[in-house]
Amino acid sequence: MSLTPSRDIVRLLEIMKALRTPETGCPWDLEQDFKSIAPYTIEEACEVADAIERDDMEDLRLELGDLLLQSVYHAQMASEAGLFDFGDVVEGITRKMIRRHPHVFGTEDVTAQEYSAKGMAENTWERIKAEEKAEAAALRQAKGLPPKTKAPSLLGDVPNALPALACAVKLQKKASKVGFDWNDPHAVIKKIREELDEFESELSAQDTEAQTDELGDILFALANLARHQKIDPDTALRRTNMKFRKRFAHIESHIMDTGYTLEEAPLEVMDQLWNDAKKLD
Repeated sequence: MSLTPSRDIVRLLEIMKALRTPETGCPWDLEQDFKSIAPYTIEEACEVADAIERDDMEDLRLELGDLLLQSVYHAQMASEAGLFDFGDVVEGITRKMIRRHPHVFGTEDVTAQEYSAKGMAENTWERIKAEEKAEAAALRQAKGLPPKTKAPSLLGDVPNALPALACAVKLQKKASKVGFDWNDPHAVIKKIREELDEFESELSAQDTEAQTDELGDILFALANLARHQKIDPDTALRRTNMKFRKRFAHIESHIMDTGYTLEEAPLEVMDQLWNDAKKLD
């Protein structure tokens, strides 16, 4: 089957269908299912975020295409199973966006200024989401599907498959809606110090499981501090990762001037180059 590139989404749907066509499709694509593709979906979303962080718009264009392909891939597999198709996906999200923005699309008699008031925006958003959940439940019943399985908990709809830091922030945000939260970021910092002390007390025991638990508590508390300060912890960590790459590259590019190789250089020499790199930030 011969196909040419196109700006039309229909061509992408045709390509995906061809890849999944038995006998003539791609063997690897034919072997995949929802669970095997899910990790790639998460990875592509992370690569989109990385391109944005690097302010690389050409890379962002390409990564958005990769992420779009993930939606097309899942929709194609669902279509093959007689569940839904890509058109259903598009209809669902357009319906949701129109419904959730009554101040833009005129579905309610309210101005944009009125809607942007914090209380009205939050109340409207929560009401609309509740209506959507009720309609989704009714639709599942009409299709003869069992009710959506959900843990009997306020936190039940926070997906475990989210990246760990993002999951931590969502769990904390949910709990804060019922008052389970600190009101002062200084209290969170105090908690971080407490968790650090608990981790330090486990060092002498050399209990890896206990240390893992305590380190998780530290990270969870740090994510909480980020949430209080309206900082995305994953973005903050990615920025630090990029700084580390840049500074270590400085060490690599200047290490020969010290008369050592990377493997031979004393830590003091590498620290000095590191400090030099910090001054260039």
